[in-house]
Amino acid sequence: MKVQFICYPKCSTCQKAKKFLIAHNIDFSERHIVEENPSKEELLVWMDMFSGEPKKFFNTSGMAYRELGLKDKVSAMSREEMADSLSQNGMLVKRPILLHDQGILIGFKEADWEKNLL
Repeated sequence: MKVQFICYPKCSTCQKAKKFLIAHNIDFSERHIVEENPSKEELLVWMDMFSGEPKKFFNTSGMAYRELGLKDKVSAMSREEMADSLSQNGMLVKRPILLHDQGILIGFKEADWEKNLL
């Protein structure tokens, strides 16, 4: 299985996720989320693939999220508005994101990754 691993290399959660992929011999390509920020179109496709709410794509613990005061705005946004906002700044996007044959994983929860990848 070939997967796309979208991450911010300095993020400790992304580092743990990368170690998981390597430890389980999962073939992946890596994409730096700030250097190659997801486009609005990509984000809309990913939102369609994701079984949860589109607002889960926001990195709610990040400084950019707090500085822009998005806590009170996100729930009133449409999918298109969310995707547009996320496409403007890679640091707003929850990470890591893992695109794989069966779908998409957002964030790193080892049990979820084991269930979906192993």
